[in-house]
Amino acid sequence: MKMPLFCLRIMNCILGEGKITAAQMQGGIFTITNLGAFGIESFTPVINYPEAAILGLGAIRKEPVFLDDGQVVAQLQLALSLTFDHRIVDGAPAARFLQSLVSAIANPSAFFEKS
Repeated sequence: MKMPLFCLRIMNCILGEGKITAAQMQGGIFTITNLGAFGIESFTPVINYPEAAILGLGAIRKEPVFLDDGQVVAQLQLALSLTFDHRIVDGAPAARFLQSLVSAIANPSAFFEKS
């Protein structure tokens, strides 16, 4: 699950400038939706038919977390919610995808290939 930095930069430019067209948004199999930008901490996204899955991102917030040594510290938390069509995707691969995503968010430099 690696993405060349070049591809990410191109996508960022297109999306950041608002130049994506309706035609470019058709034919997808997966959607990412972010209600966190509106302060929503968590939600259950609904799949856009005929796509296979949708990932919902909630608002980033600080929460108390217990460390292994018993200390309590404030840590940033992000709610991720994956809704998928179980006729297309089984639960185990969906869970592995979320595990990979959490690892990539926790350690982004390991996620991207150098180009």
